[in-house]
Amino acid sequence: MTIARALRCLIFAIAVCFTSAAFAADKPNVILIFIDDMGWGDIGCYGNDFVDTPRIDQLAAEGMRFTDFYAAGAVCSPTRCALQSGQNQARIGITAHIPGHWRPFERVITPQTTMALPLDTVTVGESMQQAGYKTGYIGKWHLGDSPGFLPDRQGYEYSAVINGPHLPGKFRVAGRKDIKPKPGQYRTDFEADLCVDFIDQNKSKPFFLMLSPFAVHIPLGAMSEKVQKYQDKAKATGRELPNPIYAAMIEHCDDMVGRIVDAVEAQGLTEKTMIVFTSDNGGLYRRYDYRPAADDNVSSLAPLKGEKGSLHEGGVRVPLIVKYPAKVAAGGVCAEPTISYDFYPTFVELAGGSLPANQTIDGVSLLPLLEKPDATLPRSALHWHYPHYHHDRPASSIRERDWKLIEYLDGTGDVELYHIASDIGESKNLVEEKAGRAADLRRKLATWRHEVSARMPIPNPNYDPQRADQWWNLRSGKPVDSDSRKRFPPTEKDL
Repeated sequence: MTIARALRCLIFAIAVCFTSAAFAADKPNVILIFIDDMGWGDIGCYGNDFVDTPRIDQLAAEGMRFTDFYAAGAVCSPTRCALQSGQNQARIGITAHIPGHWRPFERVITPQTTMALPLDTVTVGESMQQAGYKTGYIGKWHLGDSPGFLPDRQGYEYSAVINGPHLPGKFRVAGRKDIKPKPGQYRTDFEADLCVDFIDQNKSKPFFLMLSPFAVHIPLGAMSEKVQKYQDKAKATGRELPNPIYAAMIEHCDDMVGRIVDAVEAQGLTEKTMIVFTSDNGGLYRRYDYRPAADDNVSSLAPLKGEKGSLHEGGVRVPLIVKYPAKVAAGGVCAEPTISYDFYPTFVELAGGSLPANQTIDGVSLLPLLEKPDATLPRSALHWHYPHYHHDRPASSIRERDWKLIEYLDGTGDVELYHIASDIGESKNLVEEKAGRAADLRRKLATWRHEVSARMPIPNPNYDPQRADQWWNLRSGKPVDSDSRKRFPPTEKDL
């Protein structure tokens, strides 16, 4: 090679490096905060007047709040599957929380859920990685427990999967002895520490960080100072719900959000970082096998009907806040129906990446709504498929603009139709009054189930009405002994 040619090659290489660096510098960061079991009305900016959530409320004031955002599933694993794959989870078969529930004497036998996110699924983490992003995952995974199915095998370069409940000493990072919480540290504080470190270590390159805390999932447990604050407040106001321990858990989440926002600000990244705050499913009123001696009521879902594990609004309508100063005007509100699997195409479009060529993407990019909150998205309906017993019976549902239909799949033939735009509480079933619309939506729902190969319940030859309400453990093959369950320590002082 001549000296002149070598010089040209060197100049070209340097130019490519500078171009790539400049291109990377223009790419916005994305932080997704994915709370566990937080209900639609659990925070101040969604109407809660009991819990203090100043940092989350500030996030909404500086960004956009969505009023009609939905979790893709009524429980955690299905929504996590939908978010990672960009698909409705019925396509993959993760339709229950892994491993799911078993009621062997009910009217129908429910389908077995897929036990891990398949490795051939191109995740949003992998697509962001291909777009030049550093990727990180911190917190609960719940898409396969074995090491071969954890986030580091699904597109996340940094992975800290944390297992165990909230109180100090009760949780740990799976498979990593090099990452440990400080003595006496609450779980959301530890998760915030890991996020702050990730932001600091990746401040000079575009990054995608997903934080998935275990909060505010039961068992209830919070630090005593916050619990006492809400016990005093409940006594002064005569409030029974939300439970003071649950209220304290929400404030722990608010502190966590504040630390992440502050870390972004400290690195000078506020203008080029999208922060997304949402939940994996609706809130919880009480545990599915509630026992007064062991369990507390958690929260009110009013004015919504139902709770986690139900396809009514209380089970699937959740908060969504997006802050991104470059595109999102402060204080915006959007009422367009949107859903968890919309994040995948949104983040990939924002990153200037490409969607996987051979994988169906059911989501629609939210960027048009972020720029113009009164816009509409190019789709006709949202769909849910939850063919399992949990807090309700097996069912599918469809929301087509202002109308929502729920069809139960337990052999009863029960159908409910609501004009959701005027009846958010689903108080008036219009299935007989609007028989034509109900028939049309049932047909569309059945067509959709066929298109996605949704797994369906089948009649149970062992149906026993006297034993139908028994819960059995899928792992042990034995009845769940709910009566022997002990109350969880509510604070670190009770450990």
